Amino acid sequence: MTHYEYKVVPAPKRGERVRGVKASEDRFAIALCSVMNAQAAEGWEYQRTETLPSEEREGLMGKATVFQNMMVFRKIKAVVAAPVAPPPAQLEDKRRSVEGVDATSAEQSHADTTVSKAPPAQPEPIATPADEGAMDPKKP
Repeated sequence: MTHYEYKVVPAPKRGERVRGVKASEDRFAIALCSVMNAQAAEGWEYQRTETLPSEEREGLMGKATVFQNMMVFRKIKAVVAAPVAPPPAQLEDKRRSVEGVDATSAEQSHADTTVSKAPPAQPEPIATPADEGAMDPKKP
């Protein structure tokens, strides 16, 4: 996902005086162009111009709403890529080796050998109260 950084600057209120340009619209267009070109030289991309309300003081106690023209620019933030893990073949085996044999060869030799297991030992029978009477030396 692309992340952007935004910059808002006030739009020019008056046109720039340029030799040979007499119309006020042309002077204003030149002022806009100079702001846009200055921002573009710094890597900012022009998005739009917004007219936003701003509350300002009027007199000692009064407030008035004034509308401001603001130019919005953006540029892509520098994205820091997450480090990529190397493929499993390049991972180093950090387990300890036993008696000079590394862990990988020990696993392979263990996997190659078959181990015969003895059947589980039979549990001892549980004595019941009837069996206890038969074992009681007082009874004939």
